[in-house]
Parts: sequence; C-alpha cells; structure tokens
Amino acid sequence: MDKTGKNKNTVLIIDDAELNRALLGDILALDYNVLEAADGETALATLEERWTEIDLVLLDVVMPGMDGFELLTRMNRNSWLSSTPVIMISADGSPENIDRAYDLGATDYITRPFDEKTVLYRVRNTIRLYAKQQALENLVAEQIMEKERSNFQMVEILSNVVEFRNGESGLHVQHVRLITDVLLQTVRRRCPQYGLTSAKIAVIANASALHDVGKISIDEKILNKPGRLTPEEFEIMKTHTVIGARMLEETPHQGEGDDGFLHIAHDICRWHHERYDGRGYPDGLVGEEIPISAQVVALADVYDALTATRVYKAAIEPEKALQMILDGQCGTFNPVLLDCLVECAPRLNRELDFHNAGPISSLEIHRVAGELLERGGLDSSRHALGLLEQAQERFSFYAEVTADLIFEYDRVGRRIRFSRTAARRLGLEEELAQPDAQTAVQALGSALPEIQDALDRAGENGPDVEGEYTLTLPDGPRRFHIRMRPLWNGEERRGWSRVVGKLTELDA
Repeated sequence: MDKTGKNKNTVLIIDDAELNRALLGDILALDYNVLEAADGETALATLEERWTEIDLVLLDVVMPGMDGFELLTRMNRNSWLSSTPVIMISADGSPENIDRAYDLGATDYITRPFDEKTVLYRVRNTIRLYAKQQALENLVAEQIMEKERSNFQMVEILSNVVEFRNGESGLHVQHVRLITDVLLQTVRRRCPQYGLTSAKIAVIANASALHDVGKISIDEKILNKPGRLTPEEFEIMKTHTVIGARMLEETPHQGEGDDGFLHIAHDICRWHHERYDGRGYPDGLVGEEIPISAQVVALADVYDALTATRVYKAAIEPEKALQMILDGQCGTFNPVLLDCLVECAPRLNRELDFHNAGPISSLEIHRVAGELLERGGLDSSRHALGLLEQAQERFSFYAEVTADLIFEYDRVGRRIRFSRTAARRLGLEEELAQPDAQTAVQALGSALPEIQDALDRAGENGPDVEGEYTLTLPDGPRRFHIRMRPLWNGEERRGWSRVVGKLTELDA
C-alpha cells in the first residue's frame, strides 16, 4: 500500500524518449500506478506537487536541458531522497556514471537493455526496503520519545516557572522554540557552512527553552516593572545571562560534546543577548564569535518580544516588527539570518497563529530518527526531540478538555487522532494507525479523494477547507460539517504534512 493509502504504490518514470516511457509503463502498469515526465523541469514540478504520493522514481540519465544527474542533485537538495528512492536507468553502464549516480544518492542503477523481470524485481525490492526503513525510523522515534519524556517535561516545567515569575503568558518559551526551529531550517538550506542537521536543529530548538533560566534569580520587582528600568536595574537584569550559564556549567555534562544539549543550552543562555556588531552583553562577542545557536535564539527572542503582549508594552504587528528588526531598531544581527527571517516570515506567522491549536508534525521526529539511524547511534542526540513530544502532550490536553469534535491527521506517520469527546460521540478509537485501512474511517468513502484534492488546492497560503460530508459510523450514517486546516512543511518539502480539523454534526 502506498503513501496515500491506495492499493498500489506510485512510480514516476522520467525519460525524454516516449518509447522508453511506454515500455517501462507497460512493465509496471499491472502492479503500480504510473506517472510520467518527459524532461527534468516537468519532473521537478511533479515532484514538488506530489512528492508525498510517489514511492519510487525511475530516472533516465541523458535528457535535454536538466539531465538525470542534475535532477538527482535537486532532489537530494530538497531532501526528497530520504523518503523517495531513485533508480537510474541508462544505456551508459560505465563505472564513472554508476559511481556518480550512487554518490548523488541513487538507490540502484539499471543498464539498458534490460528484461522485464529485472525491472520488476528491483522496483519491488527497493520499495519494500524503504518501507522497512520507515517502519524502523518510526520505532526508533517512539523509543527516543518514551525514553526522554521526563527530561523534556522538566525542561518545560523549569521554563514555565521562569515565565510565571516574569509575568508572561507561558507561551514565550514555546514561541521562541518554534521561531528557532523554522528559522534554523531556512539557515540549514542556505548556509551549509554551519553544519546544521535535523538532529542538531532539534537540539538547539529544545535548548532554546532554557534561554532565560537565569531570570529565576532576578528580583520580581525588576522582572515585572511596567516602566523603563533604571541603569542600575538594567545591569542587574543583564546578569541573568551569566547566572543561567553558570547554572548549566554546574550540571554534570556526562561527557557530551559540543553538539550536546547542555553545551548548546549553555551557549544560548550566556550569549543570546550578544549582537553581531559587538554591542551586546555579557562578553561583547563580535560576528561569528557568537555561536550560531545563540545568534538564532537571540533573533527569535527579539521577534517574539516585539509581537507579544508584555507588562510594559502592547503587541506589535508582525510586519512592523520585522521592519523594526531590519532597520536595526532592536540591535544588529547577522545579515544572513535577517535574509532567512524575511524568507520564512510568512510561514513563521502562520505557524505562530496556529501554534496553540495543536501539535507539531511528526515529520520532524521521523527525519531526526532517520539521521540517527544513518549515523548508527542515539546517545549524542538524546535530547533532540524534546518539544516535539511536548507539543503532542499539549494537543492531548486541549483535546481532553474541549467539548468540540477535534481530529488530527498525520499524513507522514499515517495516523489519525480524535479528541476524547469526538471519539466517544463518533464511536471510534481515539487513535488509529493507518486509518485508510480502518473500516470506520472508510466511512467517508467517495468523499476522501474530494477532500484530499481540496486540501492540495488550498496551497500553503490558502484558506481552510470546509464542506458537508456524510460519515457512515458504527451507529449509522450521520451528516457533518467538516473544517480542516492543512499544515505545510514548506522549507524542505512541498505538500501538506498534517491536517487538523473540527467536525460539527448538522442533525444534532
């Protein structure tokens, strides 16, 4: 069964020769859904639009314009190869071509002429191998989250204690984590020199929760003063950076390296108020002397401080806040980070608007798990998935206390979750794995393709998807109005990865 729950896996054939496409299509048509592209540009557009549906790519090497190697490079850059394997097909079976294909991330290489059984066996085995890898990543991710549950909860508890003393809403830590995560994803793509991986991004985002932990020692009269601080009070406030770093220095590091959670949290605590021009505190670091983790959290901290309501100010509109940062009204930041902030601002604002309604997609969890498996170890990134797990816990809490019929569908993990009230009133389990195979969820019947098409058409900036549908539930057919919001993972992959929605029974 393929990624969309259909009975057949989907194979994309990319070849400029119509005869070659027809030949491969005839070989695969009985067992697979077949898509075709006659050149690299068309193939790239198809992948951007439908990457979640495609289970394998058969790619010709020699094509006019964008050849197979260039397209493979683009796929690698967009991280599509982690879930969509590529088999190269060419009449050129030279060792140089084969080595280059494997170096660029191809899974297999078939030379022409070939026989039908060779193609079928290699396609089938490759798809099965990737399916097993996905299942293993799921298992590893679940084990990591379970193992680290208490650690992540303690981080958030401590952070919320600080926010409580600071008179803030309790969302600042969560917002800084989200902004840090989104911004780092853009930095990773544009700035390979920082060596950011999915695992390191997750560690930095988790560690950002402790950026203000030193404020636990600051007098509440200073923390919550509605007016401007005096020079003496400001000097006291500035000490939270050094105090927070010292608290972490006195915590056993258990031999972790520079990429370890405590090391990164220490850097963030001490240097998230440094500025790129050297006018920050406490050490007056300049430019790249400031660790990239502290640079990004500093920018995230400022952005949320501007756009949030505080005891001493009203919230500023995101567009104005962005312009204030770009104009240098909030200090000097790395120009590259400012470019990244401009690029990801639309996505960032959408996710901040929606942040309190549900959890973060499990796509990040699976991506981190895949990287950990590839490296063959888990210990160096034990804290990588912290706030992802916490986000799931928050959804569970909201779902339990609300009277609304809420659901969440994870397209990557292929799971659907209902709020407790929804599950009870619909007569379904609260969580269903591979819901397309569940008789109860097939209640939508012919409406499923219509719903998916509507979600695809909505686009990354589109409106919510709404409609009236009949669900054939265990107690019979019932009519509902369904409102859904597709959530997109636009930095590295195209297409919605998760949907959250609300059901309203029309005949109740």
